[in-house]
Parts: sequence; C-alpha cells; structure tokens
Amino acid sequence: MPLDPYRLVRPLIFRLSPETAHNMTFKGGRIAQGIPGLMPLLKAICVGDISSKALDACGLHFPSPVGLAAGLDKGAEILPLWKALGFGSVEIGTVTPKPQPGNPLPRLFRLPEESLILNRMGFNSEGAVVVAERLKRRPRGLIVGGNIGKNKVTPEEQALDDYREAYRLIAPEVDYIALNISSPNTPGLRRLQAPEALAPLLGGMMEIRKEMGLEAQPILVKLAPDLAFDELDAIVDVIAASGVSGIIATNTTLDRGIVSEINREKVLSWGDGGLSGKGLKLKAREVQRRIHSRLPSHLKLVACGGIGSAEDANTAMQDGAAWVQVYSALIFEGPFLVKRMLDGMASAL
Repeated sequence: MPLDPYRLVRPLIFRLSPETAHNMTFKGGRIAQGIPGLMPLLKAICVGDISSKALDACGLHFPSPVGLAAGLDKGAEILPLWKALGFGSVEIGTVTPKPQPGNPLPRLFRLPEESLILNRMGFNSEGAVVVAERLKRRPRGLIVGGNIGKNKVTPEEQALDDYREAYRLIAPEVDYIALNISSPNTPGLRRLQAPEALAPLLGGMMEIRKEMGLEAQPILVKLAPDLAFDELDAIVDVIAASGVSGIIATNTTLDRGIVSEINREKVLSWGDGGLSGKGLKLKAREVQRRIHSRLPSHLKLVACGGIGSAEDANTAMQDGAAWVQVYSALIFEGPFLVKRMLDGMASAL
C-alpha cells in the first residue's frame, strides 16, 4: 500500500481536543457525502472490491466482517462514509429514548503512545425520534445495528420502559438491536447485568419484539469486561435462556491496570470513564473466550475491545466470533484500517 496520508495529518488532528477533532471530522463527512460520486470513488481508493469477504450471521448478510462499534456515530450521521471505508456493519448509538447532553466537558481523552482512549461521554444523544428519522435515509448494502440505552434520569426499576421506548422507534429502521447495559458512564447501568435484573429486562424486550412483528430481527446484549467469571457465567446463562441472538463483548473497562505504569498517573488524573483501545485486547479476549465456551452454539458472539489489526480479527474469529467491531483503532490508524484488516483476513474467511 502507498504512503498512508493519515500518518501525515494525524499529528495535526491530535493537536485538537478529541471532541473538537470528532466534530470537525463529522462535519467534513457530512459535506463529503453530499458531493455526487465521491463515496464510490472513496470506496475504490480506500478498500476496493470486498465482495469476497462477505459473510452471513444472525440471519443477516454482512458485506464484510469488520464492523464499527457503537459510540462513534451515535446519531447515524455519516453512514455512507463508513460504507465507503469498507465497514460491513455500523452500530449506531447509544441512542436514548429522550435527548440528553451527556456528561460535562472534557469527557474524551487520548493516550496515543498506547493507542488508548478514555471516555465518559454519558450517552450524549439526540434522542430516538431524531435518530429514527435520519435512519430512514440510510444507505443500502450496509448492515446497521441500533445500540439503545436508558436515559440518565430514569430510575433503574423503570429501565425497561426506556429500552422499550427507544426500541419502538429505532428497531424498524435497523437490522439488529444491541442492548447497552454495560457502559460505565451512566450511574447504575451496569447493575442491569445482574441476572435478577437482566432476566425481566430481556423478557420485556422479547415481548415488544413480538408485539411489533420483528421476531426475525436479532437482539444482542453488550456486556462489560470487568465481570468476575462466576458472574459472567450466570449472566450468559440468563441471556441464553432469554431467546435473544447473542452477545457483544466487550464494552470499555474501568481497569486502570491496562495502562502502563509510566502513564497510569496521567490517566488517573483524567478522572472517571471507560478505557478502550489496544490495552483492552487481552482482557476482552479472556471474556470473549469464556462467553463462547458457555454460549449455546446457535447464539452468536461479536468481538469488540482492543481489535485493531487483521491478526486481532483473525484471532477473534478463530476464537468463535461471528464478526468483529473496531472503534479506538480507527482513531489511531485512520481510514485505511479496514482495508489492511480485510487484506489480512482472507485466510480466516
């Protein structure tokens, strides 16, 4: 591959605050999508023909096994751009039923020397009504998942109402739904992973799926990487008995031990939030392997957490993942990441 221009501009981008860089990128992406013929040209340049990399999972046809994880395109703003970069799927969100601003700034931090990101965004969302309307104009030939969560002010005992409200609006416009019960940035959210809370939540979601006639649509549950294995086993058993289609593992981690000692004080000074990126890879893989060993064969595992290369993706799929998701690696590696991954994934497919 010729010189990657992203390597030249990344130092300039990283002089900006992470959220400023994000907002500028999305503004540029929205403009680019409006230029006739630019997205097909970008696809030809960035990834080329990926038809040989398609796969089927959860009753869906994925143009490629590399997906974009939730959290980057929260509002489904630049789906045509992700398609042009070679992503086979994009998980939008997390979308909350009502709009909310998220946590105060600053709430996003980079550690480039370790390819790590800390975020405490707090489910900043335009709300399900706005996002659902935008999804009506989504591009064809791209699997879109809808990651949904509860509003911060909603008590835990009323969480099901929020998930059902978001589902009613988002589910008809997407290919699958992901239930985010594992973000560390909404107080109390991770308590929904406890079997006694999770079973009625999933039962309620299966009921609304049936009410809406969407029985064929997959529902996945996104779990945290910070669970003890005995807790994880019990949670997987509840999920397996619920009728949902699978698990996304993992979300971000609260474990500062994944940061090298030389940088740990810096990260601790940033305060609360979940860590993602290269340092999460081993921790996430342990969780993924544990889940796969207990998950019934007809349910799917989606690997997320520290994946940033073809080798990482091959390993995850050899461990049993149906497809993989990336996020932090895209920030550090740039738009040619998907091509590099797909070029090296031929043997695994």
